[in-house]
Amino acid sequence: MKSERVLLLPGWQNSGPDHWQSRWERLHGDERVEQHDWDWPRRGDWMARLDEVLLQDDAPAVLVAHSLGCQLVASWAEHSKHTARVKGALLVAPPDTEHEAMPPQLHNWRPIRRPRLPFPSITVISSDDPYGAAERTLQMAQDWGSQVVMAGPRGHLNAESGLGDWSEGRQLLEELARR
Repeated sequence: MKSERVLLLPGWQNSGPDHWQSRWERLHGDERVEQHDWDWPRRGDWMARLDEVLLQDDAPAVLVAHSLGCQLVASWAEHSKHTARVKGALLVAPPDTEHEAMPPQLHNWRPIRRPRLPFPSITVISSDDPYGAAERTLQMAQDWGSQVVMAGPRGHLNAESGLGDWSEGRQLLEELARR
């Protein structure tokens, strides 16, 4: 996977030091796409930032999104002229931003973008994710044309899920990069 850039796309409020994305950044040198505002995420701003980072290097990228980062990938792919720079996307625990209990900071992420992604993707779904019912998340993944991996009851697939370095996720990423 040395020829591709691995771009980490954290969700709302970023990924803390014990999150698997932060661990991958330290262990593998993956690049986190830093957003201007992690607390009040604006969809258009996040999309523009992803374009900006992708254009900094000619190497193809593999996107590794968690939570709201998955909604970023779907929204960005629908509008960007630079999707050919992406070799694939690993989408982990996409939240249901249309759910009535979502905090007001996430309301501008409605409606959820559902067009088929123009690159291969794998969506990892937990059966007991508090931010998205498995049925709704499965429908998003199907709309995006993603291969689906059911992870069982593992919460939001974050630091609280006890994933550590999440070797299973890294194997999925390597599978995706080989396509």
